[in-house]
Amino acid sequence: MNKTLSILALTGSLVLGGLVGYDIRERSADAGAAAPSTQTAQTAGTQPAGTTATGAQGQMVQTLAQPYSDSRARTESEANTVQVVKDRRDGLVLITVKEGDNSSAQAQLRQRLQQQLPFDFGLPDGGGQGQGATATGSGFFVTSGGDIITNNHVVEGASEITVHLHGNTKGYKARVVARAPDFDLALIRVEGVPASEIRPLPLGNSDQLDVGLKAIAMGAPFGLDFSVSEGIISSLERQVAVGTKGVNQNVIQTDAAINPGNSGGPLLNSAGQVIGVNTQILTGGIGQSAGVGFAIPVNTVKKLLPELQAGKGGVIQTPSLGVGINDVASLSAAERKQAKLPEQGVLIGRVYQGSPAAAAGLRGSRTLIDESTGQRTTQPGDVITAVDGQPITGAEQLPQQIISRKIGDTVTLTVIRDGQPRDVKVTLKAFDLAAAAQREEAQGQ
Repeated sequence: MNKTLSILALTGSLVLGGLVGYDIRERSADAGAAAPSTQTAQTAGTQPAGTTATGAQGQMVQTLAQPYSDSRARTESEANTVQVVKDRRDGLVLITVKEGDNSSAQAQLRQRLQQQLPFDFGLPDGGGQGQGATATGSGFFVTSGGDIITNNHVVEGASEITVHLHGNTKGYKARVVARAPDFDLALIRVEGVPASEIRPLPLGNSDQLDVGLKAIAMGAPFGLDFSVSEGIISSLERQVAVGTKGVNQNVIQTDAAINPGNSGGPLLNSAGQVIGVNTQILTGGIGQSAGVGFAIPVNTVKKLLPELQAGKGGVIQTPSLGVGINDVASLSAAERKQAKLPEQGVLIGRVYQGSPAAAAGLRGSRTLIDESTGQRTTQPGDVITAVDGQPITGAEQLPQQIISRKIGDTVTLTVIRDGQPRDVKVTLKAFDLAAAAQREEAQGQ
């Protein structure tokens, strides 16, 4: 793929009066009032800086002629950003992956992102399709042993991973230690890097953030390695679908520019601490930053890090109830009244065979047939109203509660059945809901 990048050259004029102030002293009030402003500008343009104009329109006297001072020109915020970048850039890494399985969902995602871009990165195969195609992402050191955090979608399905450090043209091989696909996180370990070149970044506390605080994004947008953008924390109240299960999870919203290639890079605060892992953007259909980017909170990383480090190349699985659900509010008021159901809660539409929900005896909706008339009626299933005593009002809250638990945990679900509340204990385990749905569909169930 050979595409060219057109560079738009922007030109502009530097107005001397914008840098050096002048005091216009009128010789005559009448003359000054009558003189057009364009003439004054022309007069100023004919005089060397720091001299006095003696034209009829007035006298210009230089009032500011101090030499440029870098320390005076930089604001406190600018100086802070510069220092943070200098201190932390060596902890950032550029990740290049070679596709091992072009048919995987993550490989196809990377290919779609690359195809949206208007120019060639200079990567092998131009980032295009085909066996051996490559893609880029970002990451950052979290331990002195060479452990690197990145997004799962950056490395999943890759047959080869190469890491580049800041200021070093050499590429180092890396391997996956473990992945957490349901949180879009992965831990990789670089090999052969001198210990002195590994600069782990300090991890902050994403529970102590405030909207409006500075946010510094570092990464390789569009393959442009070791780039920096700055913005603020725009919201701490966002939930977006994250990971392979697409469960809505809490994220940090920022207006710091995040683009394809920033994935897996750190979002830093003004103290130079990692507060999030850049993961997604809302593009408005343009395939690039529209000022709405999302980062996985660093506290999620800290919670998963010990398990990732012990992963031995495996995948960290999350538990599932094994049910199909909907909001009970999807039923009409008359239907809820007839079935003695609450106004809020999670209606179980289906319980899959072999699931934790099936083992606990939870009931899904079922169809009843009147033998005398042959009329079919639907009997609603159980309605979950709380998990371990915490109220559940909508269907999106249940997966959030379950995914935050560990396999083997036992949760107590408060359910409404036949108009009566009851507690049901469920022992959680990993359960492939998609595979179960396909299996039962094939069986005609």
